[in-house]
Amino acid sequence: MFSSHRSHPGRTAISRIRIASTAARLMAQDGITDPALAKKKAARQLNLPGNTPMPDNAEVEAELRLYHALYQHEAQPAHLAALREEALRVMELLGPFRPYLTGPVLEGTAGLFSPIDLMLFADSAKEVEIFLLNRNLPFEHLDPRHEQAEVILKLSTPTAEANLVIFPPRFERHRFHYRDGRFRERATPERLKKLLEQPCP
Repeated sequence: MFSSHRSHPGRTAISRIRIASTAARLMAQDGITDPALAKKKAARQLNLPGNTPMPDNAEVEAELRLYHALYQHEAQPAHLAALREEALRVMELLGPFRPYLTGPVLEGTAGLFSPIDLMLFADSAKEVEIFLLNRNLPFEHLDPRHEQAEVILKLSTPTAEANLVIFPPRFERHRFHYRDGRFRERATPERLKKLLEQPCP
C-alpha cells in the first residue's frame, strides 16, 4: 500500500484508505476504468466484509495520482500527452458536433487503458453515425450511463479508443456532474491546445 496515513486513523478510515489504494493499483495495472468496479474488486481482494464503507471516487482518484507519481512518473505523463494529442485530433475531426474533452484524459489521471471521453452535441445520434460511416471510421454502440445522453459511440482510432457521448444541443450549457456529485470538468479544443503546451502533471 502506497498511501500516506494520518496519525491514528480509525478502523473505518483505514479500510477506506486500503480500498482506495488497492482500487487505484487495479486501475493502473489491470486496466479497470470504472472506479466503482475497482472498489468492489479491491474490497474482495482485501477480504473485507460486504458492509465495509467504501471510499468515494475522489479518494480513489487521489490514490491514483499518487500511484502514477510513485510508480509511473515517466511513462504516465508521456502516455497522457499522447492521449491528449489524439483527443485533439478526434475533436478537430468532429468539430461540427461541438466536442468537449472530459474524464481522466482531461483531469490527468488517465493510464495505459483509459479511453478518451468526449461529449458531443448533435440534433441526433444518427448525424454522428452517418458522419463516421462516410469516413470509414469504425465504431460500436455502448449503453449510455447518463440519462440525458442519447447514445455512446465507441470510436476506435489507431492509438486509442474514444467514447463519444452524444447529447441533444440544449444540454450544451448544462453543468454536468459525476455520480458522486463532483462537477465534471470539460474542455473545448482551444483549451486542450493550451493544455498541450504545458507539461503534463
